[in-house]
Amino acid sequence: MTTGPDEAARVVVYSKPGCHLCEDAVALVAQVCDELGQAWREVDISGDAELMRTYGEQIPVTFVDGRQHDFWRVDPTRLRRALG
Repeated sequence: MTTGPDEAARVVVYSKPGCHLCEDAVALVAQVCDELGQAWREVDISGDAELMRTYGEQIPVTFVDGRQHDFWRVDPTRLRRALG
């Protein structure tokens, strides 16, 4: 279940268009969050210079409950455990 910009999401994926690792991460996050009924959202960093500077070399970057959880790849087992 994705959320709007003003809704709370337990999982946030920072990504940018054209990134195949980002596409894979978003698919895994969506699957795990849907299974567990948890809210998530994707943030496109390409339009934000500060986010690009901070995360541009690590994307996709996944946060759970406001804390960095993973980068480059999402481990679905580890994500389930973090959301459990």
